[in-house]
Amino acid sequence: MPRDPVSGKLTIGSVSPRLAVPENITRPEYVGKQAPAKFNGSNIKTPEQISKIRAAGKVAAQAIDLVGQNAKPGVTTDQLDKLAHEFIISNSAYPSTLGYRGYPKSICSSINEVICHGIPDDTTLVEGDIVNIDITAFLDGYHGDSNQTFLVGEVSQEVSDLVDRTREALARGIASVAPGREVNLIGRTIESYAKRFGYGVVRDFTGHGIGESFHSGLIIPHYDSAPQFADVMEVGMVFTIEPMLTLGTHEWQMWSDGWTVLTKDKSITAQFEHTIVVTETGAEILTLP
Repeated sequence: MPRDPVSGKLTIGSVSPRLAVPENITRPEYVGKQAPAKFNGSNIKTPEQISKIRAAGKVAAQAIDLVGQNAKPGVTTDQLDKLAHEFIISNSAYPSTLGYRGYPKSICSSINEVICHGIPDDTTLVEGDIVNIDITAFLDGYHGDSNQTFLVGEVSQEVSDLVDRTREALARGIASVAPGREVNLIGRTIESYAKRFGYGVVRDFTGHGIGESFHSGLIIPHYDSAPQFADVMEVGMVFTIEPMLTLGTHEWQMWSDGWTVLTKDKSITAQFEHTIVVTETGAEILTLP
């Protein structure tokens, strides 16, 4: 069990071999390459494109629900990855993270002090943990991206409150979406709420444009970045909102695996994410089960 015997903090675990995907399932263009091709399309999607993103998002959301039901003490994150992988391919979709810039797994599983991009391995979940499950599905040429943080058994009140309030921060971020507003309003809304509780708001990992491309280049900050990131929201614009809140600092460090991002002070952190589309009256969530 990869945890430091003294501090109980996580350490790098053993990663199992990459799982296979049937040949008949279409891969994103970046699989087998060092990096994805530069996206030169529009962040504004047609109704047909939005429908396809919604279909991909539904697979991702259902996979997250399945994994969440099985995130219990004694289960490894590798087992959760296999569960999600089998579900996604059984729905004729491709797990978008698998092979993205060399990422070796079909989900990201981020426990306790891990902010994001935790690689599933032989780490065993224990009572009192929280684990974020981030899943993106690629279906019919489009990605749908979502994540949720789950409680593993009974957790402390402080950590439970953090999870609930991070979920609420996402909801408030989504509620701030409207055509004609700058995207930095989303971050201002999230940070204003998080500050009420003294939480850190991670700055360097953001929401993003999505669709045909996993990451389109559009950046959605979760803090008050004005006057930066002043893209104006338009009807049909599709992107993710995915706030990461911490019980301590917003500063981070990365493991030698090149992926796993942790809070610098090892404080507990939670995250929630949806892919949304800007509508005439606000936003529609595209990653619902």
